[in-house]
Amino acid sequence: MSDSPTPLRVALVGYGYAGKTFHAPLIRSVPGLVLDTVVSRDAGKVHVDLPDVSVLADAGAAFADPQLDVVVIASPNETHAPLARAALEAGKHVVVDKPFALDLAEARELAALAEREHRVLSVFQNRRWDSDFLGVRQLIHAGRLGKVTHFESHIDRFRPQVRARWREQAGAGSGLWYDLGPHLVDQALCLFGVPDRVLANLAIQRDGGEACDWAHVVLEYGERRVILHAGMLVAGHSPRFIVHGTQGSLVKPNGDPQEAQLLAGMQPGDSGWGEDTDELRLYDSHGELERMVAPHGDQRRYYAALRDAVHGLGPNPVTPPQAVSVMAVIEAAMLSASQGRAIVPMLRTTEREAWPGL
Repeated sequence: MSDSPTPLRVALVGYGYAGKTFHAPLIRSVPGLVLDTVVSRDAGKVHVDLPDVSVLADAGAAFADPQLDVVVIASPNETHAPLARAALEAGKHVVVDKPFALDLAEARELAALAEREHRVLSVFQNRRWDSDFLGVRQLIHAGRLGKVTHFESHIDRFRPQVRARWREQAGAGSGLWYDLGPHLVDQALCLFGVPDRVLANLAIQRDGGEACDWAHVVLEYGERRVILHAGMLVAGHSPRFIVHGTQGSLVKPNGDPQEAQLLAGMQPGDSGWGEDTDELRLYDSHGELERMVAPHGDQRRYYAALRDAVHGLGPNPVTPPQAVSVMAVIEAAMLSASQGRAIVPMLRTTEREAWPGL
């Protein structure tokens, strides 16, 4: 007789870019998870990729299904909080794609509800398991840079044409800061915890743009400065990470390959999955260069940890207090950009202390 826990049956709400590109293939590649149901109004689109899943047009019908254990919400940002609330109230464990919510109040409400319902609530911060971030984190924690004084994290792209999709149109939760900001902020908080102050500048730079498509945010930690940057008009190359410290500097030129691999049709776990051929460049105090192989990235580790957390076999990979504190920094940046001054993230002690190992 096997002692393995019963596989968890998963419902995926939304089959747009995030649901199709990330969630569906990652869920299906993790032992112990079964992608049972997709909530979408386009069953034909879903069945082209996933002929064996059930497709429902109504999320409520999925939440009411007693056979489903976990609900993954990959719908437009403004629907995250209400759908998560409904799923929790239906007794489901819940994964929410980033951003967790639209504001700090919504985020705290969901965290409190999950605690009352004794359900696992987690946010899909898959980029904690990217090769570039894993390599940078490893070298910082090993003390190879000494005390970090300057940290830059860039996600830059060249997309001069505004596309007809909700992420680039005016509306609640749209724009580049809500899209990429949660990844940038979460990685920074994993390394350094909650900042003292947030100073942000947001802009719309493209012709015909309706939502933020350029973001430059500075997190202040005493004398340390953490710069988070994203833009849509970068035709050249910006290094993914630049880190300076009292004993050296580190540059990671290119980002993790997993998104590109998924878009090219590679399945998680295939030969070469997460293998990053772009080396880390470490410069010592004398300017001598050491090239280092980046660790393998593997975003499946998020869902494997989520599976274990639901079974009570391990910690939640991204806890509600962590998600709330990321939301506080996102909101502080919005306020800073509108008021032209640095903002202190308004967090409770338990939320500030949500980051272990700092």
